[in-house]
Amino acid sequence: MLKVAIATDGPYGERAYEYISKEFDTDFVELEPPVSMFVDEIEIPEDALKRLEGVDILITYVLHPDLALDLVEMIHDNVGWVIVAAWRGEGFKNQLERLGNVTCPENMCDLQENGNPIFDEFVSKFGRPIVKVNCQGDKIVDIEVLRSSPCGSTYFVAEEMIGQDLKDLPVKAGLKLQHYPCRAPKMRLFADDECKKEMAANFHKEAFEEGIKHEKNK
Repeated sequence: MLKVAIATDGPYGERAYEYISKEFDTDFVELEPPVSMFVDEIEIPEDALKRLEGVDILITYVLHPDLALDLVEMIHDNVGWVIVAAWRGEGFKNQLERLGNVTCPENMCDLQENGNPIFDEFVSKFGRPIVKVNCQGDKIVDIEVLRSSPCGSTYFVAEEMIGQDLKDLPVKAGLKLQHYPCRAPKMRLFADDECKKEMAANFHKEAFEEGIKHEKNK
């Protein structure tokens, strides 16, 4: 079983821990953020580093840019793969991804396989949503979540769609995502104007479109 660690310096990452820990051996490591956004030296407790070293997947929801950068630079050689869930600016992203085993997704709902066996095993369960839709006539009777967004929103949407008519179901699924307390906007990942929650809604809409298409073609 994969070993996963989630590191955070704030209120984000708890929901991902709740769902990821159902599939993988997962640790939740809380770090103290520096009191200032501009610091000369970052100190990360030795016990926290020991908990992170050797994991297959490290997911960081660390918001303080200096802490996030130092953490990833210190630990990336001792983990399988690093997923940076919170980042700001293309320069920051490029600096981290040049390390080789680091990815900075624009949205955690958009993780897809990259050919690395460790990363792909994680993404087989969490990333861009995939659902299997079962129908009786024009009614949805069951939905199996094959791959969920790390925050669990796919399970929320799937449960809400059971019993619904097939007509306009993908649109309904996308709209229902808007009722889930999605925290993607608070990550402030984008420099452009596209809303991260809208992107997450579109991924779920597309997942249900594919699920219905597969069900009809059986």
